[in-house]
Amino acid sequence: MKFRVTHLTRYEYAEPVSLCHSIAHLKPLRTRRQQCLSSHLRVDPWPAVMREREDFFGNRVNYFSIQQAHNVLEVTASSELELTPLVVPTTDKTPAWERVVQRLYDRGDGLMTDARIFTLPSPQVPLDRAAREYALPSFPPGRPILTATQELMGRIFRDFDYDPLSTTIATPVAEVMRQRRGVCQDFAHVALAGLRGLGLAARYVSGYLETLPPPGQVKLQGADASHAWFAVLIPELGWVDFDPTNNQIPNAQHLTTAVGRDFQDVTPLRGIFYGGGTHELVVAVDVNRMVERTL
Repeated sequence: MKFRVTHLTRYEYAEPVSLCHSIAHLKPLRTRRQQCLSSHLRVDPWPAVMREREDFFGNRVNYFSIQQAHNVLEVTASSELELTPLVVPTTDKTPAWERVVQRLYDRGDGLMTDARIFTLPSPQVPLDRAAREYALPSFPPGRPILTATQELMGRIFRDFDYDPLSTTIATPVAEVMRQRRGVCQDFAHVALAGLRGLGLAARYVSGYLETLPPPGQVKLQGADASHAWFAVLIPELGWVDFDPTNNQIPNAQHLTTAVGRDFQDVTPLRGIFYGGGTHELVVAVDVNRMVERTL
Protein backbone atom coordinates (compact mmCIF):
# COMPACT_ATOMS: atom_id res chain seq x y z
CA MET A 1 0.00 0.00 0.00
CA LYS A 2 1.20 3.50 -0.84
CA PHE A 3 0.33 6.66 1.06
CA ARG A 4 0.78 10.37 0.55
CA VAL A 5 1.16 12.34 3.81
CA THR A 6 1.01 16.11 4.21
CA HIS A 7 1.70 17.71 7.59
CA LEU A 8 1.14 21.47 7.84
CA THR A 9 2.25 23.52 10.87
CA ARG A 10 1.43 27.23 10.93
CA TYR A 11 2.38 29.79 13.59
CA GLU A 12 0.82 33.25 13.50
CA TYR A 13 2.51 35.79 15.79
CA ALA A 14 1.00 38.92 17.30
CA GLU A 15 4.31 40.78 16.78
CA PRO A 16 7.19 40.24 14.34
CA VAL A 17 9.70 37.48 15.05
CA SER A 18 13.21 38.65 14.22
CA LEU A 19 15.01 35.28 14.42
CA CYS A 20 14.10 31.64 14.93
CA HIS A 21 16.00 28.35 15.14
CA SER A 22 13.96 25.15 14.73
CA ILE A 23 14.39 21.37 14.66
CA ALA A 24 11.86 19.15 12.87
CA HIS A 25 11.15 15.41 12.97
CA LEU A 26 8.80 15.42 9.97
CA LYS A 27 10.52 13.24 7.36
CA PRO A 28 9.43 9.61 7.85
CA LEU A 29 11.77 6.91 9.08
CA ARG A 30 12.80 4.02 6.84
CA THR A 31 12.03 0.65 8.47
CA ARG A 32 11.83 -2.99 7.42
CA ARG A 33 8.11 -2.50 6.74
CA GLN A 34 8.10 1.10 5.54
CA GLN A 35 9.84 2.61 2.54
CA CYS A 36 10.00 6.38 2.19
CA LEU A 37 9.68 6.96 -1.56
CA SER A 38 10.07 10.74 -1.30
CA SER A 39 9.94 13.45 1.35
CA HIS A 40 10.18 17.22 1.08
CA LEU A 41 10.12 20.00 3.66
CA ARG A 42 8.95 23.48 2.65
CA VAL A 43 9.51 26.38 5.04
CA ASP A 44 8.02 29.86 4.55
CA PRO A 45 9.74 32.32 4.96
CA TRP A 46 12.68 30.64 3.27
CA PRO A 47 15.40 29.82 5.83
CA ALA A 48 18.88 31.33 5.67
CA VAL A 49 20.24 27.97 6.87
CA MET A 50 18.72 24.51 6.41
CA ARG A 51 20.43 21.18 7.06
CA GLU A 52 19.47 17.51 7.47
CA ARG A 53 21.15 14.86 9.61
CA GLU A 54 20.49 11.45 11.11
CA ASP A 55 20.24 11.34 14.89
CA PHE A 56 21.34 8.66 17.36
CA PHE A 57 18.11 6.69 16.84
CA GLY A 58 18.30 6.77 13.04
CA ASN A 59 15.66 9.49 12.61
CA ARG A 60 15.84 12.12 9.88
CA VAL A 61 16.20 15.50 11.59
CA ASN A 62 15.99 18.89 9.86
CA TYR A 63 17.43 22.07 11.33
CA PHE A 64 16.56 25.47 9.90
CA SER A 65 17.16 29.10 10.84
CA ILE A 66 15.05 32.05 9.66
CA GLN A 67 16.96 35.32 10.00
CA GLN A 68 14.41 37.77 8.65
CA ALA A 69 11.45 39.42 10.39
CA HIS A 70 8.20 37.52 9.95
CA ASN A 71 4.69 37.37 11.42
CA VAL A 72 3.81 33.92 10.07
CA LEU A 73 5.84 30.70 9.99
CA GLU A 74 4.55 27.83 7.87
CA VAL A 75 6.22 24.42 7.67
CA THR A 76 4.86 21.79 5.29
CA ALA A 77 6.19 18.23 5.09
CA SER A 78 5.08 16.17 2.08
CA SER A 79 5.97 12.48 1.87
CA GLU A 80 5.13 9.38 -0.11
CA LEU A 81 5.41 6.04 1.67
CA GLU A 82 5.02 2.38 0.83
CA LEU A 83 3.90 0.09 3.64
CA THR A 84 4.19 -3.70 3.78
CA PRO A 85 1.51 -5.29 6.02
CA LEU A 86 2.80 -7.05 9.11
CA VAL A 87 2.40 -10.79 9.58
CA VAL A 88 1.74 -11.13 13.31
CA PRO A 89 3.21 -14.35 14.75
CA THR A 90 1.37 -16.72 17.06
CA THR A 91 1.69 -15.23 20.52
CA ASP A 92 2.62 -18.46 22.30
CA LYS A 93 5.59 -18.97 19.94
CA THR A 94 7.49 -15.99 21.34
CA PRO A 95 9.93 -16.50 24.26
CA ALA A 96 9.09 -15.95 27.92
CA TRP A 97 9.48 -12.31 28.84
CA GLU A 98 12.14 -13.06 31.50
CA ARG A 99 14.28 -14.73 28.83
CA VAL A 100 13.97 -11.60 26.68
CA VAL A 101 15.30 -9.53 29.59
CA GLN A 102 18.24 -11.94 29.91
CA ARG A 103 18.96 -11.75 26.17
CA LEU A 104 19.58 -8.01 26.53
CA TYR A 105 22.75 -8.92 28.44
CA ASP A 106 23.93 -11.87 26.33
CA ARG A 107 27.33 -11.18 24.82
CA GLY A 108 27.46 -11.39 21.06
CA ASP A 109 23.78 -10.49 20.57
CA GLY A 110 24.33 -7.06 19.07
CA LEU A 111 20.71 -6.15 18.31
CA MET A 112 19.63 -6.92 21.86
CA THR A 113 22.57 -5.32 23.69
CA ASP A 114 22.33 -2.16 21.57
CA ALA A 115 18.73 -1.81 22.71
CA ARG A 116 19.61 -1.60 26.41
CA ILE A 117 19.34 2.19 26.23
CA PHE A 118 15.57 1.64 25.90
CA THR A 119 15.48 -0.08 29.32
CA LEU A 120 16.70 3.07 31.08
CA PRO A 121 14.65 5.98 32.44
CA SER A 122 14.35 9.01 30.16
CA PRO A 123 13.28 12.65 30.72
CA GLN A 124 9.55 11.97 30.28
CA VAL A 125 9.52 8.28 31.28
CA PRO A 126 11.02 7.78 34.74
CA LEU A 127 10.98 4.36 36.38
CA ASP A 128 7.62 4.92 38.05
CA ARG A 129 6.67 2.36 40.73
CA ALA A 130 2.93 2.69 40.08
CA ALA A 131 3.43 2.04 36.35
CA ARG A 132 5.57 -1.03 37.05
CA GLU A 133 3.03 -2.42 39.51
CA TYR A 134 0.27 -1.76 36.97
CA ALA A 135 2.15 -3.71 34.26
CA LEU A 136 3.21 -6.62 36.49
CA PRO A 137 -0.08 -8.64 36.47
CA SER A 138 0.24 -9.03 32.69
CA PHE A 139 3.72 -10.55 33.11
CA PRO A 140 3.49 -13.67 35.33
CA PRO A 141 6.53 -15.99 35.27
CA GLY A 142 7.08 -17.78 31.97
CA ARG A 143 4.47 -15.93 29.95
CA PRO A 144 5.32 -15.37 26.25
CA ILE A 145 6.32 -11.74 25.76
CA LEU A 146 3.93 -11.08 22.89
CA THR A 147 0.98 -12.42 24.88
CA ALA A 148 1.93 -10.38 27.94
CA THR A 149 2.46 -7.13 26.03
CA GLN A 150 -0.83 -7.50 24.16
CA GLU A 151 -2.64 -7.93 27.45
CA LEU A 152 -0.96 -4.82 28.89
CA MET A 153 -1.96 -2.86 25.78
CA GLY A 154 -5.58 -4.00 26.16
CA ARG A 155 -5.69 -3.12 29.85
CA ILE A 156 -4.47 0.44 29.16
CA PHE A 157 -7.13 0.73 26.45
CA ARG A 158 -9.86 -0.32 28.89
CA ASP A 159 -8.64 1.37 32.08
CA PHE A 160 -7.60 4.79 30.76
CA ASP A 161 -10.02 7.33 29.27
CA TYR A 162 -9.06 9.26 26.15
CA ASP A 163 -9.39 12.92 27.16
CA PRO A 164 -7.51 15.58 25.12
CA LEU A 165 -8.23 18.24 27.76
CA SER A 166 -6.78 16.33 30.71
CA THR A 167 -3.05 16.55 29.93
CA THR A 168 -0.35 18.54 28.13
CA ILE A 169 2.90 17.46 26.51
CA ALA A 170 4.58 17.97 29.91
CA THR A 171 2.19 15.94 32.10
CA PRO A 172 4.23 13.43 34.19
CA VAL A 173 3.59 9.70 34.01
CA ALA A 174 2.76 9.66 37.72
CA GLU A 175 -0.12 12.11 37.18
CA VAL A 176 -1.48 10.11 34.23
CA MET A 177 -1.38 7.00 36.43
CA ARG A 178 -3.36 8.78 39.16
CA GLN A 179 -6.07 10.28 36.97
CA ARG A 180 -6.31 7.36 34.49
CA ARG A 181 -6.90 9.63 31.52
CA GLY A 182 -4.88 11.30 28.76
CA VAL A 183 -4.03 10.99 25.06
CA CYS A 184 -1.97 8.66 22.89
CA GLN A 185 1.33 10.18 24.06
CA ASP A 186 0.39 9.57 27.70
CA PHE A 187 -0.71 5.98 27.10
CA ALA A 188 2.59 5.23 25.34
CA HIS A 189 4.56 6.77 28.22
CA VAL A 190 2.63 4.70 30.79
CA ALA A 191 3.37 1.50 28.88
CA LEU A 192 7.05 2.41 28.52
CA ALA A 193 7.41 3.14 32.23
CA GLY A 194 5.83 -0.20 33.11
CA LEU A 195 7.82 -2.25 30.60
CA ARG A 196 11.15 -0.63 31.42
CA GLY A 197 10.41 -1.15 35.10
CA LEU A 198 10.36 -4.89 34.31
CA GLY A 199 13.70 -4.65 32.48
CA LEU A 200 12.37 -4.84 28.92
CA ALA A 201 13.54 -2.68 26.02
CA ALA A 202 10.66 -0.48 24.87
CA ARG A 203 10.70 2.63 22.69
CA TYR A 204 8.36 5.50 21.81
CA VAL A 205 7.04 5.73 18.24
CA SER A 206 5.56 8.82 16.62
CA GLY A 207 3.78 8.89 13.31
CA TYR A 208 0.39 9.14 11.68
CA LEU A 209 -2.85 7.24 11.78
CA GLU A 210 -4.99 7.11 8.66
CA THR A 211 -8.61 7.83 9.55
CA LEU A 212 -11.51 6.75 7.37
CA PRO A 213 -14.76 8.74 7.06
CA PRO A 214 -18.14 7.25 7.94
CA PRO A 215 -19.80 5.35 5.06
CA GLY A 216 -21.20 7.71 2.45
CA GLN A 217 -19.28 10.76 3.70
CA VAL A 218 -16.36 12.56 2.11
CA LYS A 219 -13.07 12.57 3.99
CA LEU A 220 -12.32 16.03 5.42
CA GLN A 221 -8.94 17.48 4.47
CA GLY A 222 -6.70 18.03 7.47
CA ALA A 223 -8.75 15.61 9.57
CA ASP A 224 -6.06 12.96 10.03
CA ALA A 225 -3.84 13.08 13.07
CA SER A 226 -0.36 12.75 14.42
CA HIS A 227 -0.28 9.68 16.63
CA ALA A 228 1.96 7.88 19.11
CA TRP A 229 2.39 4.31 20.28
CA PHE A 230 5.17 2.08 21.64
CA ALA A 231 7.31 -0.82 20.49
CA VAL A 232 8.97 -3.74 22.29
CA LEU A 233 12.07 -5.58 21.09
CA ILE A 234 11.36 -9.30 20.71
CA PRO A 235 14.13 -11.73 19.70
CA GLU A 236 13.85 -13.07 16.13
CA LEU A 237 11.02 -10.60 15.40
CA GLY A 238 12.74 -7.27 16.01
CA TRP A 239 10.73 -4.24 17.15
CA VAL A 240 7.00 -4.99 17.38
CA ASP A 241 4.59 -2.04 17.66
CA PHE A 242 1.58 -1.78 19.99
CA ASP A 243 -1.09 0.96 19.94
CA PRO A 244 -2.82 1.17 23.36
CA THR A 245 -5.06 4.04 22.24
CA ASN A 246 -6.80 1.70 19.78
CA ASN A 247 -5.87 -1.69 21.29
CA GLN A 248 -4.21 -3.06 18.18
CA ILE A 249 -0.86 -4.05 16.76
CA PRO A 250 -0.24 -1.37 14.10
CA ASN A 251 -0.48 -2.78 10.61
CA ALA A 252 -2.07 -1.13 7.60
CA GLN A 253 -2.97 2.35 8.89
CA HIS A 254 0.00 3.38 11.06
CA LEU A 255 2.87 5.29 9.44
CA THR A 256 6.09 5.86 11.39
CA THR A 257 7.88 9.22 11.48
CA ALA A 258 10.45 8.79 14.26
CA VAL A 259 11.42 6.66 17.27
CA GLY A 260 13.08 7.51 20.57
CA ARG A 261 13.05 7.13 24.33
CA ASP A 262 10.00 9.37 24.76
CA PHE A 263 8.16 12.30 23.17
CA GLN A 264 11.04 14.73 23.71
CA ASP A 265 13.25 12.75 21.33
CA VAL A 266 10.77 12.96 18.44
CA THR A 267 8.86 16.26 18.74
CA PRO A 268 7.52 17.15 15.27
CA LEU A 269 8.70 20.78 15.50
CA ARG A 270 10.44 22.67 18.27
CA GLY A 271 12.78 25.62 18.61
CA ILE A 272 13.41 29.09 19.96
CA PHE A 273 12.40 32.47 18.57
CA TYR A 274 12.97 36.13 19.42
CA GLY A 275 9.96 38.44 19.56
CA GLY A 276 6.51 37.39 18.44
CA GLY A 277 4.52 38.00 21.62
CA THR A 278 1.52 35.68 21.73
CA HIS A 279 0.92 33.24 18.90
CA GLU A 280 -1.69 30.94 17.43
CA LEU A 281 -0.86 27.44 16.22
CA VAL A 282 -2.64 25.49 13.49
CA VAL A 283 -1.76 21.88 12.61
CA ALA A 284 -3.39 19.95 9.77
CA VAL A 285 -2.53 16.41 8.66
CA ASP A 286 -3.69 14.52 5.58
CA VAL A 287 -3.01 10.80 5.03
CA ASN A 288 -4.31 9.54 1.68
CA ARG A 289 -3.92 6.19 -0.02
CA MET A 290 -2.40 6.42 -3.47
CA VAL A 291 -4.43 4.63 -6.10
CA GLU A 292 -2.43 2.44 -8.49
CA ARG A 293 -3.44 3.16 -12.08
CA THR A 294 -3.13 0.50 -14.76
CA LEU A 295 -3.38 0.91 -18.53
